[in-house]
Amino acid sequence: MDTQQNTALTRALAEVPGPLPTSGVIHIAIPHTDRFTVVGNHLAQHPDLSCTAVGIAVRIQSLPQGIEIGIKALAARCREGEKRIAAALRELEAFGYLQRIRDRLPSGRFITRTVFCNQPTALVRSGPTAPQQPAAPARRPAQAPVPTPAPATAPATAPAPTPPPEPDMPAPPPVPPPPLNAAPPAPLFVPLVPPPTAPKPPPAPLPQPDEPTPELDRAATALLSDLRRHAPQLTLSETDIRHLVPGVAAWLERATHPDTIRRTLTTDLPHPLRHPAKLLKHRLTALLPPPLPGAHDLTAPARPRITVTPFQTCDDCDRAFRSPTPGHCRDCREHRSEATRTAA
Repeated sequence: MDTQQNTALTRALAEVPGPLPTSGVIHIAIPHTDRFTVVGNHLAQHPDLSCTAVGIAVRIQSLPQGIEIGIKALAARCREGEKRIAAALRELEAFGYLQRIRDRLPSGRFITRTVFCNQPTALVRSGPTAPQQPAAPARRPAQAPVPTPAPATAPATAPAPTPPPEPDMPAPPPVPPPPLNAAPPAPLFVPLVPPPTAPKPPPAPLPQPDEPTPELDRAATALLSDLRRHAPQLTLSETDIRHLVPGVAAWLERATHPDTIRRTLTTDLPHPLRHPAKLLKHRLTALLPPPLPGAHDLTAPARPRITVTPFQTCDDCDRAFRSPTPGHCRDCREHRSEATRTAA
């Protein structure tokens, strides 16, 4: 049996398209024909949901309609305890995957419905009334015929009391009615990866030298033509070389060694390499080094010079004081001013 299993695994690995990675997971994708559930990556790779919550969500999504999914019912189906299941349900309810709504039957009795949505963001975008159009009548169980209402003179009957919530899950808080002209609610989960139909930003232009010279053009052409000696996948046509020459010239103008450029362009090439010119253009644009700083940029800034006021000797009392010019100290100046005012 071991030999058969190893042979089957080897045959399956041989059918995987492309080269096998040297590390990480290897996917053997066998199409399902029955008993499968489609799960979106927004749930399987949700950055804020725990693995327990993701697993509980997948289990709920795989169950048919009408199956109980309370805490005790899920604990009977899963190995997790009631506390972990309750925490997972709270996570799913916080991100909109699980919702509980109050519904009133024709008989006047209120019931609580548990709703699981596989795409809560699509539910928010479609509006608050979208999920209740075709599915609500199908989920309601068959009810007894509604009796004919009594005439207007008959005494009104008291409304049926509101039943308590299900014991498995706490009752949801009352939701206030939305205000008029309110802004649409924010999406519950914004995927990190944009959809394939999202518009892509335009590619960055190929760098150009500030001062193109024949020497730079000749060196860049030689470097690009020589790449096929180091990586046969990078065999370029003359048209591709003429298109990529300005990018290599910009690197050479910034004092980048040719060996450094060659190593940057030929290291870690994808396999198979279908568009070598596009790969080289991307690397020349995205990995362009900055220009070398000049000598004045590397010089330390000069420290500001501090002017020190020299000492002077007072002509009257020989006291030392700071002043740019000789003369009298402050006390002698005040004494002279007071004597002058007295004499006047």
